[in-house]
Amino acid sequence: MVKIVLFTILLVMVVCFAFIFFRDYIKTGKENKLEKSNFFALGAVGFLTNFFDTLGIGSFAPTTALLKFFKLSKDRTLPGTLNVSCTIPVVIEALIFITVIKVDPLTLFLMLAAGAVGSVIGADIVSKLDEKKIEVAMGAALVIVALVMLASQLKLMPSGGTQVGLTGWKLIVAIAGNFILGALMTLGIGLYAPCMALVFALGMSPRVAFPIMMGSCAFLMPVASVKFVRTGSYDRKASLAITIFGVVGVLIAAYIVKSLPLNILTWLVIVVIFYTAVTMFMSANKKEMQEVRVKRLNHKNGIDILQKINYNQL
Repeated sequence: MVKIVLFTILLVMVVCFAFIFFRDYIKTGKENKLEKSNFFALGAVGFLTNFFDTLGIGSFAPTTALLKFFKLSKDRTLPGTLNVSCTIPVVIEALIFITVIKVDPLTLFLMLAAGAVGSVIGADIVSKLDEKKIEVAMGAALVIVALVMLASQLKLMPSGGTQVGLTGWKLIVAIAGNFILGALMTLGIGLYAPCMALVFALGMSPRVAFPIMMGSCAFLMPVASVKFVRTGSYDRKASLAITIFGVVGVLIAAYIVKSLPLNILTWLVIVVIFYTAVTMFMSANKKEMQEVRVKRLNHKNGIDILQKINYNQL
């Protein structure tokens, strides 16, 4: 019953979003105001990034990198383009995994709700925190969980759990954890790998992470994307191409995830978590370097000002 309710809500949300998106695309097309970029090149980006998104790697970072590297879209509209183009593929991911992967309905519902609530009311809290420190702490936590999973895979310690649901204190921890992850999404910190780590740490099967992490994002993206469509602050051609080819990538990758033996899937999750930890450390280091450059520049400007003052006093 819970899965049916979640499925129905997601379906209604994505249909409403698709109507608003396609109506805007058609209207802009009739006015000959569509972007001049290569539709099939954009489609190739969408297929590739959404394929890997379905495997849990995430699509925003690789899509951003490819669009910028090949100069397929303007930086100014990038935030809107990412959200609009990935909304339908992510919702389809969630619908597929909620349907085909066995997970306790109550655990699924409460964790999805926690992620959604966290992204809404937790934004004000996390916006006051030091993003660099959060990334370092999150990266370290991911490395620890990945090492535990690796030790488990290599039979150096007892293997991870196979539970499909939680009760008692573990359920409370899962709800609190996903609330925090939902809040951190507002800082641009991805939910996928941390959610995988949380699920494994609480003794659940790595497979269960897929409907939870995809569903958490799927409930947020249509609402955010509608705002970008209504303000026109997105690349329409890129969004349509990435959506269409992205859906194809999702369908192929979802079949792979569903069919993979649990042992192989666990190795995939370990790789994703390690990869995400490295990107978080790199992001934190980049921010540190930027802060150092700003301090040096301010120091140099301060010296220049003092020198001018001393010169004028002579």
